[in-house]
Amino acid sequence: MKLIVSIVQDVDSDNLVEEITKVGFRVTKISSTGGFLKSGNSTLLSGIEDEDVEDYLNIIRNNCKTREVTKTIQTINIPGQAMIPTPIQVKVGGASAFVINVEKFKKY
Repeated sequence: MKLIVSIVQDVDSDNLVEEITKVGFRVTKISSTGGFLKSGNSTLLSGIEDEDVEDYLNIIRNNCKTREVTKTIQTINIPGQAMIPTPIQVKVGGASAFVINVEKFKKY
């Protein structure tokens, strides 16, 4: 058995959870926040049988796409100069999935 921990953008999470459950997998969704852009993410946890891992990862791959967004960042504060926010294009989205071996699983 494997534990798959997936970190996905909030905009992709609802559709992804729907697709995961549609084929019979179970999933737990936890709200999380990214460190760099401070944007909303969802962390999904699923216990998956070894033979189902690639099917599960394909669902993630097919439902989580990257996109470019404009984010405004603050420039470095230099004494005596005005702080002017700077818009930048940033690629966001996609998913990060970690497949972890499960030593023991109990369901009560």
